[in-house]
Parts: sequence; structure tokens; C-alpha cells
Amino acid sequence: MADRWGQFASLAATAPRGALWVIDRRVEALHRLRRHLPDPLAVVSVRAGESLKSLPTLAVLAKAGARLPRSGTLVAVGGGTVGDTCAVAAHLLKRGVRLVHVPTTWLAAVDSSLGGKGALNVAGVKNALGVFHEAAEAWLCPELFTTLSARQRGEGVSEALKMALCLDAAVWARWRRRVPLERELLSVSRRLKAKVCREDFYERTGRRAVLNFGHTFAHALESLTHYRLKHGEAVELGMLCALDVGRALGVTPEAVAADAEAALSPRARRRLASALRGASVSRLGALLAADKKRDAAGLKMVLVRAPGRAALHPVSARQWQRLLSVWASGVRP
Repeated sequence: MADRWGQFASLAATAPRGALWVIDRRVEALHRLRRHLPDPLAVVSVRAGESLKSLPTLAVLAKAGARLPRSGTLVAVGGGTVGDTCAVAAHLLKRGVRLVHVPTTWLAAVDSSLGGKGALNVAGVKNALGVFHEAAEAWLCPELFTTLSARQRGEGVSEALKMALCLDAAVWARWRRRVPLERELLSVSRRLKAKVCREDFYERTGRRAVLNFGHTFAHALESLTHYRLKHGEAVELGMLCALDVGRALGVTPEAVAADAEAALSPRARRRLASALRGASVSRLGALLAADKKRDAAGLKMVLVRAPGRAALHPVSARQWQRLLSVWASGVRP
């Protein structure tokens, strides 16, 4: 996939005529994007959020894209939920049309717009249906990031720190002391993720699994909070859980866990306790059982041995359940 940096108007002018454009309606209104679209086949304005990732939305996009040729293009303009949904649609339309991602959040720029994954939520399970469909291009348009809130930027930072911790000790050593400026944060994170995805695009060797650090509990926490907890925020809390599990199993050294936790939000412990409030062991267990890294032997979690070194490890129900009451109280195990 090619990364192209520039103004949206300039990059949109290079899009094939007759493309299907799917645009986050809030971004569209903030930046008046329609005026830059060259002869679109159709423009579908959507409301971003986890509810977008659904079978009814897929039906809408299938109808809008019915006239696309096999060589047609779908352009996804928005954050992660828009990109996820559009990747599924692009994969299925005419058995696969060209996809262009235009991420409008830091989180989408460092994560969901890379690696070719798309997914829908079904029956309350996050990403229950999914595909691999690599985009042809990603457009990185700095002006689209100017309207992000501090909360949205924080989501992107959490995901970027996750990649640095798991994939590159040198980058982690720099970023744990000072979060870089936007261009470095996005460019380096994209480079780290792209390299891993090239090595294991279809997740067959286990190499790509390291990108799921923090995601085992993150997805469960999103479901428990009915997605009031944003994905990047959930990843931060899921990282905290993974660090605690790693320490409890003797996989993650105390110094590494303490160093990583210090880079996270000082409110992370309290937010984890809040997310778990009222959650039963059986409910959390059921959500974890839906995790895609689980196999016949049970749950597997990505745990960190050292900066730049992470791998899947089996984790029994008893092992994570021992930590649940401590997490719910908001203190460090």
C-alpha cells in the first residue's frame, strides 16, 4: 500500500472518476469535503461509531456500489469504524474492488487503515465477521486532523505506544519519555505496523499477533461498556491488564511493566475499575471466549518480555480471574 501525504483537495483530484465515496458525516461537515470530489458514482454519508459496523450498513453500501465495475474504487473517509466497514464492503463488491483509506483520526492513521483488515460486529461481539482486503493507497491529510479532540488524539497515542513497546525498543525508549509530534508519531507507527503485516499478512505465522497486545481485554471492555469506552482508550486499559497478567505469570519483568504503566494515563487504573463495575466473571469470560486468538487449548494473550519482544502465551481462566477483583478495586496487583 502506498502512503500519500497532502491536502485532501489535491489527492481527491487524483481519484478515479466514478468512485464510491463513503464519508463520516461529521468530517464532511467540518471540512466541506464534497466540493472536492471528482464526479463520484455515489456519496454515502455515514455516522461513525461501532453501530456502523453492521450487516444493515453493509447492505446500504452494497446497494450504493452495485454499479461499480470490477476495477472500481471505494474511498473510505473517516476513522476506524468507517475504514473497517468499507474494507468489508470493498472485499465483497464485485469480489473485490480497489480501496483507498483516508483516515481522519490518529488512531485510524496508525492502526485500522493499515494491514488490510475489515470487520463487522454481530450479536454484541466485536469484529465477529471479518476479511483481509489490503488498500491500494492511504491518504494522510494533516488538515483533517486539526479538528480532533484531545480524547481522540489520546487514542492514537495509546495505539502508537503499544506498537513501539511491542516492536521497537529504540522507538519505545524515545517515546516513553516524550510523545513525538504528529508527523513522526503517524509515520513511524505506520512503518512499524506495515513491516509486521508484510511479514504475516494473513496471521498464519503468529508474527502479526503481537499487534494485538492489549486487545484481548480491550475488546471485552468495549462490549461491557456498550462502546462508551473508545477503542484507543480500551486498548490502553487492555495493555494494563496484559502487563498485570504478564507480571503474574513471570513473563513480564516488574521493571518493564512499571516503565510501561508510567507511560500510560495516570487515570488508567481508575478507568479500568469503572469499566469493570458490575461485570460478572461469567460475562467477562464469555466475551474473552470470543477472542480470535483463543484456540482449543484456551485463551492466548500477547505478553511483553522486554521492549521490542512480545509473543502469545496461554492464559487460563483461573489466572486472569485472580486479578479481576484487584482490577475492579482500582489498585495495582
